[in-house]
Amino acid sequence: MKRRRARAAAIAAILAATPLLAACAPTVVMHPADDANNPDCAAVIVRLPDQVAGLDRRQTDAQSTAAWGDPDAVLLRCGVTVPAASELPCIDKGIFWLRDDSDEAFWRFTTFGRDPAIDVVVAKDIASGPGVVLEELENAVSFTPENGLRCTDTDDTVTGEPLD
Repeated sequence: MKRRRARAAAIAAILAATPLLAACAPTVVMHPADDANNPDCAAVIVRLPDQVAGLDRRQTDAQSTAAWGDPDAVLLRCGVTVPAASELPCIDKGIFWLRDDSDEAFWRFTTFGRDPAIDVVVAKDIASGPGVVLEELENAVSFTPENGLRCTDTDDTVTGEPLD
């Protein structure tokens, strides 16, 4: 009987310590976007995958954010300023994304035609490239409502004729 109590006490001590051990994993420090409390951001965050481009998801310390990789290789923030017309290249991966590649270390993609908007920062040294990341985030991001804006190019003119 004494042995059972000692064993039960040891198991209880291990179980009590387990959450503390799990809490030792480093949390990614991020800043929430201005509209991070938008309910549509919550719909996205709960649907994000556990892995992106083979990178494991990590804990973040800000509302409506997510991170993958150690060190951080992919960062997501929901509730950023909704972009209007832009001269940035716009790509269609099932979701319209504005691509800003002005930084040497990372690409920044911002959803276009959706409100709230989402920023995804992808390290340029990711072997699979940003296309895989955007494709793997597509399902979750699709839960943001469309706002009617679409990507166009010079072929999409009022007359339908290409510009000379």
